[in-house]
Amino acid sequence: MSPAFLVHHLLDAGAPGAAGGVALIDGDRSMTYPALRAQVDHAAAVLQGLGLARGDRVAIVLPKSLEECWAIFATSRAGGVFVPVNSLLHAGQIRHIVADCGARIVLTHAALAPRLQEALAGIEGVSLHLVDAPAWHAPSADDGAARPLLRDQAIGEDLAAILYTSGSTGRPKGVMLSHRNLIAGTRIVRSYLGLTGADRILSVLPFSFDYGLNQLLTAVEQGAVLILLSFRFGDEIVAAIRDHNVTGLAGVPTIWAILTRASPSLARTPLPSLRYITNSGGAVPSETVKRLRQSLPDTRIFLMYGLTEAFRSTFLPPDEIDRRPTSIGRAIPETEIFAVTAEGRRTRPGEPGILVHRGPTVSLGYWNRPEDTAEVLKPHPFVAAAQGGDIVCYSGDLVFEDEEGFFHFVGRRDAMIKSAGYRISPTEVEEVLMATGAFVQVAVIGLPDPFAGQKVHAVGVAKAGAADVDAVLQAAAADLPAYMVPRAIEWVEALPVTPNGKVDYRGLVADRSHDQH
Repeated sequence: MSPAFLVHHLLDAGAPGAAGGVALIDGDRSMTYPALRAQVDHAAAVLQGLGLARGDRVAIVLPKSLEECWAIFATSRAGGVFVPVNSLLHAGQIRHIVADCGARIVLTHAALAPRLQEALAGIEGVSLHLVDAPAWHAPSADDGAARPLLRDQAIGEDLAAILYTSGSTGRPKGVMLSHRNLIAGTRIVRSYLGLTGADRILSVLPFSFDYGLNQLLTAVEQGAVLILLSFRFGDEIVAAIRDHNVTGLAGVPTIWAILTRASPSLARTPLPSLRYITNSGGAVPSETVKRLRQSLPDTRIFLMYGLTEAFRSTFLPPDEIDRRPTSIGRAIPETEIFAVTAEGRRTRPGEPGILVHRGPTVSLGYWNRPEDTAEVLKPHPFVAAAQGGDIVCYSGDLVFEDEEGFFHFVGRRDAMIKSAGYRISPTEVEEVLMATGAFVQVAVIGLPDPFAGQKVHAVGVAKAGAADVDAVLQAAAADLPAYMVPRAIEWVEALPVTPNGKVDYRGLVADRSHDQH
């Protein structure tokens, strides 16, 4: 069988489990691999019948479901570009994404249709289609009524998907990913996690998030089972792991905070099937990692660092966590990672610099934003194109590399707090605050200050009601210089999160900066 070079080729990758086993579980519904392939071909033919041409964008506005999964592959099979849109977004946000990417077709279901019709009113050239309508459902094999389907025209370098990311300023930008980008990410992550067709992967991250999408693709490539879960409470995740014999779970720091501090069933529920967990989307405090290891002593923990513009950059092998708990690891396979100073020089060990990523997962840039693209994707700083240099991705994140080649996250360059001449890493302050034991979760931000420029401010969820602020600050002062200790701690019931489940730092800053004016 020829290697997969388009996203939908993963359905025919030939993994043993894909022959006839279960592919997807969605509550009390499930779909086998043969049924998934038939549904994808049928829906792709419907899309082509609607006039979808090579490269046309299809916005998929659906909750995590069987339908969302087959719609992604069907769009690829039809030659289109899929744009997964988190169905929890507000109407104005959905409108922006659909209009910005120039989608011709929007796929949703009947329950969401009224809201979308209102949101998309006045956008020219876009049509709304309900995937729960009978025309979209594949006929049974006995009907012999399969629709004709055009042959593949795309190649691996073609645009496959656009994922919208909030970034640091302005409205969400669409990151363009080629088929080869997505296939490479699938191959690379599967290799270092050791995924096989025997795995049963719990999917809690949205497919509009690069790592959520990667879980779908890696599961299908290996013929594994993907269990879809939309949850409100951490105990629902624990129950799903137990009931479905889940072997792998990916999350973001918010999920680990929920599981370790607000999910009492985690400590009392044996989860022998859980082989590994992975983190992306931000640094996990060492205290949270310690709690995870206590609750899941036989589960391997992979701490990873990535960015939508290049997917995944580094991972820390589980056996390195005790020796270097604050490290984001080394480069993923097939990838080169290095750090450069503001002057463009490669950093020395221990010296902070911007993380630069070179490899097959570097994206095609931002949709219709050449200036923004040029700020992130640049020629290799040290190797000429004629000598094998190529386009690399400047992450915007400050890191340093230690003597053994392991990287450590310092902070977002545009999120660094500048106070009284000092540059302060929010992540470093959060680490110390979490170690006090007073928080379920905490976010550190910089707020305007007429004297210092910015002041360090902490917004936290208390472990047990409202903790003694003075005692917490005194404990933090034992491990932080005075200029890094927060001026205040603000208690909230929950931290706001983005649609991908990450803490919404921009929103925290914007709300509190506005309140001060």
